[in-house]
Amino acid sequence: MINIKPETRATAAPDSVSSGNAFSFLSRGWREVRDSADADLKLIKNRADSFKNLATSFDREIENFINSASPFSVPAIQSSPPAEIDFVKRLQPKISEIRRAYSSPDFSRKVLEKWSPRTRIRIDLSAIKNAIVAEAEERDGGSGFLGWERVRGGRAPRLKEFWGDWKEESEDGQKEWEPIRVLKTRLQRRSSSSDIFEGFKNSEFVEKVKSSLAKAICREPQESKEVPPLDVPELLAYLVRQSGPFLDQLGFKRDICDKIVESLCSKRKNQLLLRSLSAGESSFLENDNTNDELDLRISSVLQSTGHCYEGGFWADSAKHNLSDGKRHVAIVTTASLPWMTGTAVNPLFRAAYLANYAKQNVTLLVPWLCKKDQELVYPNSLTFSSPEEQEAYIRNWLEERVGFKADFKISFYPGKFSKSRRSIIPAGDTSQFIPSRDADIAILEEPEHLNWYHHGKRWTDKFNHVVGVVHTNYLEYIKREKNGALQAFFVKHINNWVARVYCHKVLRLSAATQDLPKSVICNVHGVNPKFLKIGEKLAEERELGQQSFSKGAYFLGKMVWAKGYRELIDLLSKHKNDLDGFNLDVFGNGEDAHEVQTAAKRLDLNLNFMKGRDHADDSLHSYKVFINPSVSDVLCTATAEALAMGKFVVCADHPSNEFFRSFPNCLTYKTSEDFVARVKEALSNEPQPLTPEQRHNLSWEAATQRFLEYADLDRILNGKEDAQLSKTNGKLIIRSVSTPSLSEMVDGGLAFAHYCLTGNEILRLCTGAIPGTRDYDKQHCRDLHLLPPQVENPIYGW
Repeated sequence: MINIKPETRATAAPDSVSSGNAFSFLSRGWREVRDSADADLKLIKNRADSFKNLATSFDREIENFINSASPFSVPAIQSSPPAEIDFVKRLQPKISEIRRAYSSPDFSRKVLEKWSPRTRIRIDLSAIKNAIVAEAEERDGGSGFLGWERVRGGRAPRLKEFWGDWKEESEDGQKEWEPIRVLKTRLQRRSSSSDIFEGFKNSEFVEKVKSSLAKAICREPQESKEVPPLDVPELLAYLVRQSGPFLDQLGFKRDICDKIVESLCSKRKNQLLLRSLSAGESSFLENDNTNDELDLRISSVLQSTGHCYEGGFWADSAKHNLSDGKRHVAIVTTASLPWMTGTAVNPLFRAAYLANYAKQNVTLLVPWLCKKDQELVYPNSLTFSSPEEQEAYIRNWLEERVGFKADFKISFYPGKFSKSRRSIIPAGDTSQFIPSRDADIAILEEPEHLNWYHHGKRWTDKFNHVVGVVHTNYLEYIKREKNGALQAFFVKHINNWVARVYCHKVLRLSAATQDLPKSVICNVHGVNPKFLKIGEKLAEERELGQQSFSKGAYFLGKMVWAKGYRELIDLLSKHKNDLDGFNLDVFGNGEDAHEVQTAAKRLDLNLNFMKGRDHADDSLHSYKVFINPSVSDVLCTATAEALAMGKFVVCADHPSNEFFRSFPNCLTYKTSEDFVARVKEALSNEPQPLTPEQRHNLSWEAATQRFLEYADLDRILNGKEDAQLSKTNGKLIIRSVSTPSLSEMVDGGLAFAHYCLTGNEILRLCTGAIPGTRDYDKQHCRDLHLLPPQVENPIYGW
């Protein structure tokens, strides 16, 4: 045994070494193949990553083009399109075809079919294995390979242990290499989950590329929101356009100047538009008007520097910035509660219903009277010690009648009461009590009254839009005074003067008013909602068979001769016998009360005089007929209130009553005989109930809609700006007015002349102004907490 074992080991050792060498060679061969395959896989992966990076880079470049491209429309360029853009147009179908071809799901499958290894080059080492095993069996009689198995631990090695499952069935039933199968699977997953041209739309792609190329052609150095300064050609073009009227006087035709401007602007036209206008600015330049483009260019430069150019020869102040979102409406009136006059009540309702629209902030500016003037004006000796106290009274009175809480601001300006004119005259510059930040839209109730002695900023310079509402027929009142015809002549022209220079639009409540410049006729007043409710209640009582009207006729109004009392006494005295047994109750207080009552007693008229009271008072509900013979009113509020309560109204056939003629309960007369017939008709019949449409026409909701329409506020408040306003990048740019029109120059000159004349105290006194109303006094300073006028205006008149 000792001799046998060494021989056995000696014999087996060479065989084992031979088998080991063979398999070592085989292992090295397979390792080289495997390393080569791994290198090929890495190369394929690197190339795939490079292709992916290239696609990503292309995506990024296209996105940069899209983000940086202005929506400026290339066809707006007057010159012929560049050759590069024609190239893009010709290239467009090819780009679309390439995109569709490479984005299809079959693209990766076709590529992999070409890249996948063929079965004829499939690596099959079974023959090598069989040859090696046969050689080993020949050497050791079949035990050599078993010796190698013993080295491996008594178990036959398998090729799957070297490379794992590296053979799989292909689509056609043949086996393919595992790395290629994995690569194919990954490429299929990538091609199905993402697209090289993801996020692009065929309809937008070419337009965006064209916009990017157009921007690149203009050689814009860099994207910047800063507006570049004006260059020499632009300044020359602007100078030529400014000199148009002068050149026209020298004989140069206007089209020659336009051609010069166009030639100066043509070289840099596209560059100017792309640099000065942001992405949303060019939407309004749909035409090829060089003047408009130059005007917008200059205005954008002015706005970028913080300078607001108003235009006009006399303008000297910056207007309200329109880019702050909500609009601001300031209502300025000449009277305030508790004075129950039309200019105190109607502007208050207007402010409430405008604020209720919630599209704008509203401020009501009313006069503040010192206590001695309050005692002369306010009824029942009612006075207020502070503006806050009067404001609380006004809000409580309003909320009781409208039924909702009106969200608007109430401010006060200094005023003084004129006994001779029976009206309140502003003291100082009324416009200064509206802050500049809120100076957007101004509504001047009685614009002629507010501006007779106005010595301050021009309303149209401080505000973007100024609307005047004419309440009073001053000419009719003045004609009744001594030397009335001469005074009416001067007042008529002064009214035209101030309405022209201080208003953009004037609304006349009826044709009974003076025909002012820039004016239209429209009733923009409604009635207190309380009167409509009273009318509905009385109509319901009549439907139930109850007697709603148990009393006859009445008249209500301030007891002054001009409010219809003269006409009333004349009619009743003339037809005293025809109206035998007719009694009329008269409600009112006023300066002429004693004279009116004395005249009625002297003529033995059946008039019962009572103290003035609110028209909505319960004691007045049972009257059936309201008589109003006044021809001095512009639009009688009491007439509208009587119609709203369902009463008969007997009034004169006059332009002031034109709005009421459409109501069946309104009975008009032309002669005194007609007056008697209308009174008898009303007393012998029952009034018709109002229809829903008629009630709506009398309401403040309908009046506010009419006001917004005729004052052009619906267009302004809804963002439909004037032609001179252009929206740019979310902001409103005011186009510069390069050459003021003749009308603007005249209006500016008239405003300057009015400012100079009203600054002279002697001229103010000669025209009937209250002494000391050019500025407010010390008492106003204490009541309203104002600085003395010497501090506000240290230099006289400027």
